[in-house]
Amino acid sequence: MSGVSGLMANSTAVSRISYNIANSDTYGFRRSFAQMLTAGSGVPSGMQEGSGVRAEVTHENGKEGTLLATGNATNLAISGNGFFAVTRGVDAGKTSEEMDHYLTRAGDFQPDSEGYLRNSAGYYLSGFPYDETGSLGVVDRNQYSGLQSVRIADMSVAGNPTSKMTLAGNLPSQESGLATPGDPFVSSIEYFTPLGAAERLQFSWQPSSTANEWTLAVSDSTGNTYGELTASFNDSGPLAGTPKSFSGVSSTATAPAAFSFDTATGQATITVNNGTTPQVISVDMGAPNSFGGLSQFSGAYVPLVGNADGTQSGTLARAEISAEGTVFGIFDNGMRRALFQIPLATVANPNGLITSDNSTFLVGEDSGSFTLAEAGTGATGEITGGAIESSNVDIAQELTELIQKQRAFSSNAKIITTADEMLDETVRLKR
Repeated sequence: MSGVSGLMANSTAVSRISYNIANSDTYGFRRSFAQMLTAGSGVPSGMQEGSGVRAEVTHENGKEGTLLATGNATNLAISGNGFFAVTRGVDAGKTSEEMDHYLTRAGDFQPDSEGYLRNSAGYYLSGFPYDETGSLGVVDRNQYSGLQSVRIADMSVAGNPTSKMTLAGNLPSQESGLATPGDPFVSSIEYFTPLGAAERLQFSWQPSSTANEWTLAVSDSTGNTYGELTASFNDSGPLAGTPKSFSGVSSTATAPAAFSFDTATGQATITVNNGTTPQVISVDMGAPNSFGGLSQFSGAYVPLVGNADGTQSGTLARAEISAEGTVFGIFDNGMRRALFQIPLATVANPNGLITSDNSTFLVGEDSGSFTLAEAGTGATGEITGGAIESSNVDIAQELTELIQKQRAFSSNAKIITTADEMLDETVRLKR
């Protein structure tokens, strides 16, 4: 009886070792082994005698594998505790409760033909989606409700129309006051319409035959002029080089387009006729007798540059994933927006998870309930982008144990052989 149980137990142990060696190069694979336990005889306590051994399969789901750099931004590895939540299919048209969720450490995710992140085993990564304001809203982290398949393709963002811009730079003082003034100095500033299109406003500074005086003409990219004004600059004293006054404001735009200027604050208001509701843009040139905006000093012309708010509409160019599991979309208009938060599922006893196919696990009674925690918080591990986690199998350890189990198997086989010889000897005693 003992010899037979030893053969069976060690056979199970060899089977687990073979399983580990076969998956030693499988991403995210978790080692398991057969732990030997004494099997009782089944008689009442006090009279019990050992009658053999049995193998109890134990998992090492909490032991980490080595991180391997890949350079692929959507490949993910976990440093510390936690598992990715994945599904067999995309959740389009289904509620989260209707999807079968699994846990895995195999993070070799790449976009499929529709942009969904899927690993080589065919499982789709799940995450909590951010809304357009960058909020997750109310999230229940103890159930799969609210998770969606992470998708990083065919996304766009609406542009924000420009409402303010600033104008700053230097006009060369030696160019004004000449009997025959030279050509104007021209610069332009990009702005964005309510539909997300990029347009430009042009600012043309014509030097005057009067010293320290310039005429500004504001127009659009097609040459249509909105209006003009005259700017005079201080030529001496502590405020030398700053705007002295603004005058001669006139608007040549056709309604509803318009141009106006506040001579006290140095702020122009331009009304652009580009829709049912015209777009109003304020341009700050700097208040008279103050530094920080326009200036007129001797030397080279410094192009008048301006900072405009607003953004152009854009489409998704690429994705970045932070250590906290936030998937950021980088759009071709320069915007960077949070799209998903990839949670890490943690359980009280990772070794109690139920092993499934393709390096996946299911929550079971022995593992305890799960929590979909934010990566990097509490005891939850962090996510490393551009890397994958190898299996946690140590080949040297497996081969060493294989030798030990083979010896144990042979020893138990010897017990059966010896018992057979003893039985044969007993039979011969009757002859």
